[in-house]
Amino acid sequence: MNRLDQTGTVWINGRLEPVASALLTVTDRGFQVGDGIFETLRVVGGRVLELPLHVSRLQASASVMDLPLLDDLEHRLGQAIADVCRVNRLDGPDVQVAVRVTVSRGAVDGRALLPPDDVSPNVVVQAWRAEPPPVELLRHGVRLAISGVRRDPASPLATVKTTSRAEFVYAQIEARRRGADDALFLTTGGHLAEAASASVFLIEGARLATPSLDCGILVSTTRGWVISSGGPGLGLSVRQGRLTPEDLFAADEAFLASSVAGIRPITNVDGRPIGAGTPGVWTLRLRALRENAATGGSP
Repeated sequence: MNRLDQTGTVWINGRLEPVASALLTVTDRGFQVGDGIFETLRVVGGRVLELPLHVSRLQASASVMDLPLLDDLEHRLGQAIADVCRVNRLDGPDVQVAVRVTVSRGAVDGRALLPPDDVSPNVVVQAWRAEPPPVELLRHGVRLAISGVRRDPASPLATVKTTSRAEFVYAQIEARRRGADDALFLTTGGHLAEAASASVFLIEGARLATPSLDCGILVSTTRGWVISSGGPGLGLSVRQGRLTPEDLFAADEAFLASSVAGIRPITNVDGRPIGAGTPGVWTLRLRALRENAATGGSP
């Protein structure tokens, strides 16, 4: 099942239902005002990667938004993901799957922005086959465009994955208009933040550099892996801090890191080449290491 497939099955509030007939009311606040949160996970051969980390982040997002979640959340989501993968025949030993868990506040009476205390959130789990990045993308790299949208590190929502994604949608449209593959956000202070759906890393010699969490970025699970395992596993030191576009343009290599797409090389930003303008050696090694870890191989 892919994003546009209307023949698959989804898990919705504890039930498995055909996509075409799985309905939520139009009064659901997720539809009305984007009042919800979500997580995107990767499943390889029936194994959910980093489920505890994703559940922890979902709980953190829910806490900020004062949104109640299921009891025994990790177990119930793990079972829901297993069920939806099984019924869609996405549980084979070599099948790679992307899963989205969406929690909306549910249907409420009235039109006020402030939600009532007693709500019944809707929980939806979707799964589709995760196709690997195109060969051309890995051969030529990702082209980024710096977005006109700025991230505010002081915002309490900066680290929350809400379903209110208008800024991200706009940034992606903006990037496409400029012939780029993805958008790159800067902070209100002009420092690097993140891409529309991925963390950003630079490579300077044998050192990785990435924006620190005080730059208003998501606490990414894949970012955490690169910092704690991937980089050190290749002998690369890691620096977290405030980075500028000039740092990016001066880097030897750069890459994006996300749960489903993994490590993707950045070769061009705003029409300017990064490093040699081709995917770098360290980036490709990190990608291979991540994919090997994801599929259960040994380093």
